[in-house]
Amino acid sequence: MAVTAVVLTAAVGCGASGATGPARPTASGAPARDLTTAEEIVLERAEELLVQRCMREAGFSFWPGPVAGAAQRKGFGYVLDDVGWAEKYGYGGQLAKKAEQARHGGPNASYLNSLPRTRRTRYDAALGGRLSDDALTAELPQGGTVRTPRDGCRATAQGELYGDFPAWFHAQAIATNLTPLYVPDLVRDRRFREAVEAWSACMGAKGHHYPDPPAIRTRLPELKKGLDDAAAHAVEVSLAVDEATCARTTRLAATGRALEREYRAERTGRYREDVRTYRRLRLSALARAHRIVDDATA
Repeated sequence: MAVTAVVLTAAVGCGASGATGPARPTASGAPARDLTTAEEIVLERAEELLVQRCMREAGFSFWPGPVAGAAQRKGFGYVLDDVGWAEKYGYGGQLAKKAEQARHGGPNASYLNSLPRTRRTRYDAALGGRLSDDALTAELPQGGTVRTPRDGCRATAQGELYGDFPAWFHAQAIATNLTPLYVPDLVRDRRFREAVEAWSACMGAKGHHYPDPPAIRTRLPELKKGLDDAAAHAVEVSLAVDEATCARTTRLAATGRALEREYRAERTGRYREDVRTYRRLRLSALARAHRIVDDATA
């Protein structure tokens, strides 16, 4: 079964991805929790605004980058199970294309390309900082390390937003890299394999012969090759709707989510405090993020 450690996330099916509930922070002292999709969007918008302010102070123009909306954050789990989303977006190909165009065709890209080479180098350093001997380092749960500069406007913005940049960097590095600790065993679980087999049989009955959902993602570029945007989208929608329908009727997504909770609890206990710190820092940043976004739109 072609499954890597990144295809299973905390929400296996796109229908179960982050809730879009109240965007305001919880009361002080409330237990740490995961953020809703709406809250994540507020945090990311606030960070972009802080980066903009920092870059302007450094003598450069900067426009807050596009922040993915709720629709763009769906469809990236192991299997789709939201039929309504699939009917509208397929596998999100059009959304991804628009996001890519915004990143590479937006004002920041144009501005950067207009700068002389030496000033472009300074821009990059002002934005991302410079790796040096005192760079922050975090050991990843699955092995290996990640490093990041202590300076630069991205680090400055995150430090202001989360209150403690080194603590935030370390907690984020751990909390967002736990899947390799349990996904390999999860996908070998008999309950998961049986659910995938049932899903594959359901898809086969609809004329689609794939051993598992990732096989569709692998073949999708070939299926859309040479097609115009409308035809490519139609291919996506047809496959995605059938995938989501089968994921629900065979309970593949529900099985995956239940097993993920089980395996994650068993295999990641040693990192419980890191996850709590990650959640706590994000929750504590919400009030600041709302003020920043509200001030910018006032």
